[in-house]
Amino acid sequence: MKIAYLGPQASFTQLAAVQLFPNEELLPQANILDCFIAIENGEIEKAVVPLENSIEGTVSMTLDYLYKTPQIKIEAEAVMPIAHHLMVHPDCNIENIEKIYSHPQALAQSFHFLDKQFKKVQKQDFSSTAAAAKHVSENSDRNLAAVANQFAANLYGLKIIHRNIQDFEQNHTRFVIISKKQNTYVNDNLKTLGEKSGILITLPEDHAGGLHQVLSVFAWRNMNLSKIESRTLKTGLGNYFFFITVVGKWDSVLHQNALEELKALDATVDFLGNYKEFLLDS
Repeated sequence: MKIAYLGPQASFTQLAAVQLFPNEELLPQANILDCFIAIENGEIEKAVVPLENSIEGTVSMTLDYLYKTPQIKIEAEAVMPIAHHLMVHPDCNIENIEKIYSHPQALAQSFHFLDKQFKKVQKQDFSSTAAAAKHVSENSDRNLAAVANQFAANLYGLKIIHRNIQDFEQNHTRFVIISKKQNTYVNDNLKTLGEKSGILITLPEDHAGGLHQVLSVFAWRNMNLSKIESRTLKTGLGNYFFFITVVGKWDSVLHQNALEELKALDATVDFLGNYKEFLLDS
């Protein structure tokens, strides 16, 4: 089975994908959109993409494409601790580092450390932490650094000069397995944290009490919502869709009737699936 993931090699997403699919062929993709397109075109069966970071919040691109491609569902979630390291080429003159590269979220998650230790050094966004590490390895004649993971340092022969530079110890990223199927992912070797369901809801129009009506559907059924987030529809200011996660199994008539009640309110509903949440190693 072919599994796509947000690349390149040595990205945090690859670390997650290796643990989720240790015996499958993993194919790196340049961006999150390419993962969705590969599934739509039937080039691969599943993909692993980031959904949320505990510091920087939701990965908006993943949420937007879940909304735009209703045939693609969530099969599972996986939570992985994130450790950022500052690394250089072995020949680098550490005292004269001129630029630090990384993905925007990694730079943001390490902001206070970098601002304190390398305040005058330019920080530059890169497509991924692994791509930043690769760039540093390919430019040994310059004094460059990258914020990336241990896997990237090993892969590209870089030297770690500062470990665990993330600003908060509780730095975790939530990844999702996406495909055109539901409830097909099974892995007895990983610790299960629980179950949840994902739902995308679009209200017919902006009106007083609209969101309250939606939330009441879940409230009177005692359905525990662990996440409610709005995203712009990109059709004008004030137009949103909502991403909601419901804790627990989704197997009762009461739960299914919740979707029917939402539709009765003229809301557009996309049920992303009921899926397990797993814990990964960093």
